[in-house]
Amino acid sequence: MTGRDDSKEEKITDLARRLAESRETVIFTGAGISTESGIADFRSPGGIWDRFDPNELSYPSFVSNPVSRRNYWQFYREYWKEARDVEPNRAHFALAKLEDLGNLSAIVTQNIDGLHQKAGNSPEKIFELHGNMWEVRCLSCNDIYTWNDIFQLLEEGKEVHSCRQCGGLLKPATVSFGQSLPERALREAQRLSERCDLFLCIGSSLVVYPAAYLPEQAKNSGAKLVILNREPTPLDGIADLVISGEAGDVMSQVVKAVETRSF
Repeated sequence: MTGRDDSKEEKITDLARRLAESRETVIFTGAGISTESGIADFRSPGGIWDRFDPNELSYPSFVSNPVSRRNYWQFYREYWKEARDVEPNRAHFALAKLEDLGNLSAIVTQNIDGLHQKAGNSPEKIFELHGNMWEVRCLSCNDIYTWNDIFQLLEEGKEVHSCRQCGGLLKPATVSFGQSLPERALREAQRLSERCDLFLCIGSSLVVYPAAYLPEQAKNSGAKLVILNREPTPLDGIADLVISGEAGDVMSQVVKAVETRSF
């Protein structure tokens, strides 16, 4: 085994020990945790952004321009079609296992795919900073609609209707460009970041703000900061432990070590 492998193995053991000993662990997840599940990378050649203009899908355009709204709904028609059969991967199941073992207090996620819930984590422990793509809500009264009902309308070439309750605009319950983050989720995420003693980032580039403030907030409040990502991040320099690798590979090994207490 090479020295590099030994170093990574030692880091995995170190993370397992930290998780086992932590009093309150918050895990922060980004797009990288869902890559193994096959969630499309919008920005890669052939991705959705090759077919849709991001500027056209902004929140101000959605609420003010009927043409933009139609384009937005076509975007989600494509997105739902690509993502509806996606399943959780090893990393998602590892986090669900950590909750079962009592080694996870909360998940704060930038993802909108709902895979943490699907893997078995408790919904009340999941704080979605960018919303959830499988809900449609009224922007006025917050009434909820199922994504599938709206998807069927779009597949039939029909226009998305107004809210049944108040006549307001319906929109997927996700945060668009120019739209504020959900207040409760952000407030709880900030509170959790301030009180945890271990903050683990998985699969996030840590460049999207205000979400990327949370690891810094945790670190400044006294928590140990661990970053697991394929590529370097801007916060690697302040982290107590940095692991480079695939989320599924690393977290599977980490959970096994926590279960067997092999650290």
